[in-house]
Amino acid sequence: MRKKILFVCGSMNQTTQMHQIAKHLGDYEQWFTPFFSDGLLGKASALGMLEFTIMGRKRATKAIDYLISNELQLDIGGAKHSYDLVLTCTDLIVPKHIRSRKTVLVQEGMTEPETILFHLARNFRWVPRWIAGTAATGLSHTYEKFCVASEGYRDLFIRKGVNPAKIEVTSIPNFDNCEQYLQNDFEHRNYVLVCTSDNRETFIYENRRKNIEKYLEMARGEQLLFKLHPNENVERATREIERYAPKSLVYSEGRTEEMIANSRMMIAQFSSTIFVGSALNKTVHCGLDPEHLKALTPLQNRSAAKQIARVCRQVIDG
Repeated sequence: MRKKILFVCGSMNQTTQMHQIAKHLGDYEQWFTPFFSDGLLGKASALGMLEFTIMGRKRATKAIDYLISNELQLDIGGAKHSYDLVLTCTDLIVPKHIRSRKTVLVQEGMTEPETILFHLARNFRWVPRWIAGTAATGLSHTYEKFCVASEGYRDLFIRKGVNPAKIEVTSIPNFDNCEQYLQNDFEHRNYVLVCTSDNRETFIYENRRKNIEKYLEMARGEQLLFKLHPNENVERATREIERYAPKSLVYSEGRTEEMIANSRMMIAQFSSTIFVGSALNKTVHCGLDPEHLKALTPLQNRSAAKQIARVCRQVIDG
């Protein structure tokens, strides 16, 4: 019998990463699930109380639709089989029946800044990691290997307390070949791109009017183009931009990577989109020191999925 692998998906970025890795593991039996939890969080998700997270019904439905359209086998909740390996893009929540399985953790993208919540989650086991957001990625220590984007991130995770022996620098799918986005047919060029955040949707304060006024000042009269976060309230965000920066272009759909490729400068917060801008040597304003951003930027090896699959083979057959 072939060994079985469960791929835990989530956002579309996480889901497509899992699919790319799976293509290099075709000799194993593969099953896929949208992200899930047990306990109180599982019940809250079932009641529709976590729609702003990857456990929300909206994102789960998108993931399931993608998996079905690609004719991939579903095991929603991951309880159908005793898996030989579990592959996931986050360890902020680890369901009980997954903890006993061999696991490979894959960095999804940019990690959030370390707040007091991060230090609480790191220093007190009773504090749930998820309250610290992606800043706490890797702190479960429940995995055999952790595949990360770059040497810069390896150093960062080690400083946070991750076991160096568990880290493999592989780069990450969706960000290992940013040069491909230079060839596109997006209709605009040489603008200042603003990639907005979903802070307000995740109950984090943001003064959008003040930020828009700051973006106008940074653009110095050049064309502003706003790409709205996928999780953002499109109607509200569009209305605000039309009011405070009426000559701006606003997109809620489309390939963000291509918009970055055609921009002169990009402005973002802690978003994985800044990796694309950095890899393409764009001027990036994101609150990070440019040299630090370069160190964190994923390796452009064009083989992240293949490299991660190699690590998976070592774990599952080891």
